[in-house]
Amino acid sequence: MIRPVDPTHDLPLNCTFDADDWMKLARHWYPIALSREVVDGPVAAKLLDALLVAYRVEGQVVVANDLCPHRGTPLSMGKHDGKGIACAYHGLRFGADGRCNLIPAQPHDAIPPKLHLRTYPAQEAYGLIWTCLRPDSDAVGPDIPMMPHWDDPGFQQITCPSLDIFGFAGRQIEGFLDVAHFGFVHVDTFGDPTNTVVPPYLPKPIEKGFEVEYRSSVGNYPIGKEGRGQAGFEWLRHFRVHLPFTATLVIHFPGESRMTIMNAASPVSAKVTRLFAPIARNFDTDLPMQDVYDFNDKIFREDKRIVEAQKPECLPLDPRMEAHIMADRSSIAYRRGLRDMGLSRFFVA
Repeated sequence: MIRPVDPTHDLPLNCTFDADDWMKLARHWYPIALSREVVDGPVAAKLLDALLVAYRVEGQVVVANDLCPHRGTPLSMGKHDGKGIACAYHGLRFGADGRCNLIPAQPHDAIPPKLHLRTYPAQEAYGLIWTCLRPDSDAVGPDIPMMPHWDDPGFQQITCPSLDIFGFAGRQIEGFLDVAHFGFVHVDTFGDPTNTVVPPYLPKPIEKGFEVEYRSSVGNYPIGKEGRGQAGFEWLRHFRVHLPFTATLVIHFPGESRMTIMNAASPVSAKVTRLFAPIARNFDTDLPMQDVYDFNDKIFREDKRIVEAQKPECLPLDPRMEAHIMADRSSIAYRRGLRDMGLSRFFVA
């Protein structure tokens, strides 16, 4: 059942979010696909329960509702002919800006405006396609989070395949920020079960979120890698949170080696998250790309196992609903940031 909230922006069918929450979350930008996926044909996507399609016309990305306005067939079932995507049912073709440019059954007749698609703004950054369902008309540009080092000389740009997590985006982001779970969840990748103490750290507010500089002796080398020990080295992990569901982590390795990971938790629904994780680094740039994909997939799947098991499925924003320890400062700051946005307790239907 569609529940109208305002005359121009109805909630998606079968929306899993509270209506007020959806309206707030829909004002933000999220990635919906890898740029390299949207090449020769339409790609289906889902964001905040809205069914979308992404396609290219002369290199430019178009993001629109995944529904032909003629007879309601998903456009992601169609084909691309170079001038747009043609609906699989009657061949109506949609090109730049989602405008219908061909009706095969009556090619010489005028095309009524009602046949043009409802589109959304689209931007490409970090190898991802980003969009916003309710863009701010007064904004200077797209509010896409900054990723440190992505464009710096000597840094390799890596856009890992996405990963679907059957849990809420807020839970996934909170896990990414958590520094107390390394020696328990990531023991098959980089965690050290003999080094689980969390030294003091303090989140600091920044525009649209907060940042944390976390220093400890817990390394980030893969288990078994030569030089993993690095006795006495203090690792610096610099987290930056861009509310509601994106964070970056810059890891300072020994010497001048640096790696940035963006954790962009795109809310497919209140129950499903599509995780996008572009990486920039200035070391090991000669390794096969698939090795990088595989290692990071293994790390995020370790987290996925936990997120999918957590109860309640929502992220409780009332601090009285769960117990907390001193190591949870980032988690507490994150939940406070979501509360300050005016979001509810995120109960999942």
